[in-house]
Amino acid sequence: MNMFCSKRRAGLMLMSALLCLGFWQFGHGTYIPAKAWVAQELMQRAWTKAGAGGERPRPWPWADTWPVARLLAKGGDIELIVLSGGTGRTLAFGPGHLSISALPGQVGNSIIAGHRDTHFQFLQHVRHGESLQLEMPDGRNHLYQVVSIDVVDSRRGSLILDTDTPTLSLVTCYPFGATVANGPMRYIVSAQMVY
Repeated sequence: MNMFCSKRRAGLMLMSALLCLGFWQFGHGTYIPAKAWVAQELMQRAWTKAGAGGERPRPWPWADTWPVARLLAKGGDIELIVLSGGTGRTLAFGPGHLSISALPGQVGNSIIAGHRDTHFQFLQHVRHGESLQLEMPDGRNHLYQVVSIDVVDSRRGSLILDTDTPTLSLVTCYPFGATVANGPMRYIVSAQMVY
């Protein structure tokens, strides 16, 4: 009888440990997408403040970034607030406009980076000729048309900043289904401004 109770207790402990491990894995796997979704909601509020004339409204009190544009793609199915900056901390919350690049609508290349497994996952479905729109906080809209889609090795290539026309480059890591982060390959969707 004692041996039966010991085996049963050991089985229950093993099952409990496996359930805990499963819940931990599930929570770990949903953390980044959940954080990205919550951040987009908070950034929508900051976007509204920016549209009302707020100067660099922060999405949350400790944020070191602010909304600079709203990206619309795939016929309006994709709507993302673009933040200022391209640090890892910024990109954890949404796509980021790299400050070394031109502002959207200006002559030069406006570069926006995002994570392949959250905000910029849709880029794998973008095709040549598709429209991308950037809405600025002051209400101006800039329409871009996709002219190229490239995969480049970041160790051997770079993006051109000085272009003769207003250009938009959306950049994310590649391949999309990679299980290892921080690879050198980049997926670049380039578009030229129509108006």
